[in-house]
Amino acid sequence: MSNPQYSIIIPVFNRPQEVEDLLKSLIAQETKDFEVVIVEDGSENRCDLVVDRYRDKIDIQYFFKPNSGPGPSRNFGFSQAKGQYFVVFDSDCIIPTGYFKAVEKSLATNHWDAWGGPDKAHENFTALQRAMGYTMSSFLTTGGIRGGQKRVGWFQPRSFNMGITRKIFEETGGFKLSRYAEDIEFSIRMKQAGYKVGLITEAFVYHKRRTNLKQFYQQVFNFGRGRVMVGKVHPREVKLTHWFPTFFLAGTISIGVTPLISLHLFTVAVGMFVFYLLAILIHSYRENKDITVALLSVPAALLQLWGYGAGFISEKLGIIH
Repeated sequence: MSNPQYSIIIPVFNRPQEVEDLLKSLIAQETKDFEVVIVEDGSENRCDLVVDRYRDKIDIQYFFKPNSGPGPSRNFGFSQAKGQYFVVFDSDCIIPTGYFKAVEKSLATNHWDAWGGPDKAHENFTALQRAMGYTMSSFLTTGGIRGGQKRVGWFQPRSFNMGITRKIFEETGGFKLSRYAEDIEFSIRMKQAGYKVGLITEAFVYHKRRTNLKQFYQQVFNFGRGRVMVGKVHPREVKLTHWFPTFFLAGTISIGVTPLISLHLFTVAVGMFVFYLLAILIHSYRENKDITVALLSVPAALLQLWGYGAGFISEKLGIIH
């Protein structure tokens, strides 16, 4: 039996149900020339029994290893993979049936060494998950840097939806950071090495996000930390844009003290704050056509900016070790 074209690498930590949903979506792919490599990263709630139910439906390998973080776990999966291309998905993704057809079409035209694609919210996701998905991709909150067509700076593939050639792994060693922006750091090195890296807008995935706002806050807090970690390795890759959530956090806090300085300044600050939140509400409704999602997008956006900003400044100041 010849080696597959694609090896799908999925690191997993305590998410058996999400793995099942992901495997179901992979079985339904229009293109079948792939294998799946599941790397269980020291989970207590393992997914091996889930994997066993799909062994006769899909070409799949399962490995259990001590916990080390998603970066090293993906590298382990790369070392076991047989395909020409390595495709990385997060375990909480669902893959549309035409994903690999879209990838093949773009590869034939553009001959990418590496690629990434957007993430979207599935119609069956909860309203909160769809709201979090909106805020993570909206130009109003992230500058559109997570896979949209309108984005700030050059495109950086993210590990929820990333593909690379086998050659890239062999020449770079894959991920260097264990977690928190390890995909950004890898993307930067790929660009520096001169590989052809591109965005395939049609190769999107449905990304579930977290199930509650507390989990979401912790996730974006770690994203903020991760950007500073990237900056320690690649100082030029921390831009003014990445400081925006910290400025927003500081600005939000400062609103409480502006009445002591000037009532006029307080009125202007509150007006700008309300205007920004209304812009998010209206834009989310236009994008999602759902008032519940739009309303939830407001607290999700606030927590995203506050969490990222808090994580960024905490790591910058060395408060967290």
